[in-house]
Amino acid sequence: MSYQQPQHPGWGGPQPPAPKKASAGKIVGFSCLGVIGVFVVIGVIAALFGGTDEGSASGRNPGVTQDAAGSGKPEDVKAEEPKADEAKKEKEEPAKDAPVTVTAKKVAFKKSILADGSDYTSVQITLANEGDKEVEVNPLYFTITDTNGGKHTAELGTDENQIDTVQLAPGENITGTVTGKGTFTPKYVTYTDGLFGEGVRGNVS
Repeated sequence: MSYQQPQHPGWGGPQPPAPKKASAGKIVGFSCLGVIGVFVVIGVIAALFGGTDEGSASGRNPGVTQDAAGSGKPEDVKAEEPKADEAKKEKEEPAKDAPVTVTAKKVAFKKSILADGSDYTSVQITLANEGDKEVEVNPLYFTITDTNGGKHTAELGTDENQIDTVQLAPGENITGTVTGKGTFTPKYVTYTDGLFGEGVRGNVS
């Protein structure tokens, strides 16, 4: 009878398989996917709550509207103001119901002792007061406009027959010259009195 030595568990018999360890590549892969997922979530949240306004999204300036042709033009465009020359032209139009009338004609310049060697052009003016109040007359209240649109102010004391500075009573009139510097062809004369503020024009004959 042979003696058999008892076998201890785990000796000589089949061993249970050892648990497999996760490879380093799989761990790194799962980590990358987690990071990408976080960025995707952040991007979705930013798109929902941090959107641009309508003007920026469409590529247009907020203060610009598009017309039918697609050209942008500023909103609230102010109406173009009247040009300065148009405003001056309106002031030179005869005043409605003006208390004076102006008649004018070109005359030869008569040099006074105050005139220098420059060229001058004189216009003889008759101003009649047809209102019911006195009217102040002064050479500085007259301007001469030439055929090219140039305006000439009065050159004081250069013509011997310069119009006087007087108070013109109702029904009275006065005649005298107004002289501009230079040689030009006068077209009309404008008289402006601060009392009624509007110019009264008289064409030069």
